[in-house]
Amino acid sequence: MLKTIPELISEVRRSIQTTTAKDAYLLPQKSSLFIDVREPQEVTDSPVLNSINVPRGILEMSITNHTTDENQHIYLHCATGGRASLAAEQLTRLGYKNVWAIICPHNDVCTAQKKS
Repeated sequence: MLKTIPELISEVRRSIQTTTAKDAYLLPQKSSLFIDVREPQEVTDSPVLNSINVPRGILEMSITNHTTDENQHIYLHCATGGRASLAAEQLTRLGYKNVWAIICPHNDVCTAQKKS
């Protein structure tokens, strides 16, 4: 039986670390990597400062261009938290130990980033 995307995301979230944008941006940012896994056009339309854009579709192949430290704190965000959750699962499977999916609307990420 096929799963719906909401069912898959719900299942994935039981096996990953999640956080809110507010909590993610309370931590020291110099030691953390913020990755926007939205598509480039989405980022162009509504960017998040101090966040790098690596679309979810190429994240696994590109992550080592940004960090090879398995202990690096990585925060993933997208438009609603769904793609970030799926991306967090993949980075965890690759061996990264400190990966969080920011699960909230994109506007909350923008607001939290501006307050940090």
